[in-house]
Amino acid sequence: MQWLDVFLRWVHVVAGVLWVGQLYFFNFVNAHAAKTFDDETRKKVMPQLMTRALYVFRTGAFFTWLTGVLLVGLVFHLGGLLVPFDATPAQKGLAAGVGFGLIFFGFFVYDLFARTPLVRRGPAFMVASLALIGAMAFGLARVMSGRAMFLHVGAVLGSVMMMNVWMRIWPAQRAVLRGLVGKAPAPDAAVPALAALRSKHNAYLSVPVLLFMVSGHTFPLAYGDDLNWAFAVGVVALGYALAWHLFVIFGREKRAEVP
Repeated sequence: MQWLDVFLRWVHVVAGVLWVGQLYFFNFVNAHAAKTFDDETRKKVMPQLMTRALYVFRTGAFFTWLTGVLLVGLVFHLGGLLVPFDATPAQKGLAAGVGFGLIFFGFFVYDLFARTPLVRRGPAFMVASLALIGAMAFGLARVMSGRAMFLHVGAVLGSVMMMNVWMRIWPAQRAVLRGLVGKAPAPDAAVPALAALRSKHNAYLSVPVLLFMVSGHTFPLAYGDDLNWAFAVGVVALGYALAWHLFVIFGREKRAEVP
């Protein structure tokens, strides 16, 4: 079991580097560079570049998610860390059901939320998402240990990101690429806009998720407190702020100037 734990963590980190690295490339590099291409350059460069990059992107996303879910099951559900030691079997069952239920189905709540008119109002959407994440963290803290709550919040947000890749970003980008090479009609402008929006959401979520990945070894004073759910929301809020700062920094035109 210990060797399996080590192996899964190793693959989880390597796959995460591949995934998040491509995510940052799309948002902070390619999104700005592609705007400067003329039609001929776009048709020549983008299919080759994006096909390869999106393959690494979605493959990294899947294996990061798969190893993460396996680690949650191995360390918390099988390792006895999911609930306090004096918990009853019923409490263990409730914690397991709620935890895995949110991991597998939390995306669909987010997806409905991301289709509301509120999504066009960035700051308001962020505040509302923090309220939803806060409600989730508070509920998880009532049924499982603080350490498990931290990791499950990160796992749920990571699952949202992975399903965003496979169910929203990749299908939209595939339609765009097929249009560029003439295999299909060019998609409506809403299609690439959806991919760009969901990719931006993933970039914002990735910053707190990376911190949640290591929270089990970093925040014992925080997740052992009665207000651990509030601290988890604070991690997400700070992550949003850091992500916004990255968008500002890397969005400046002078970053493209030859030194």
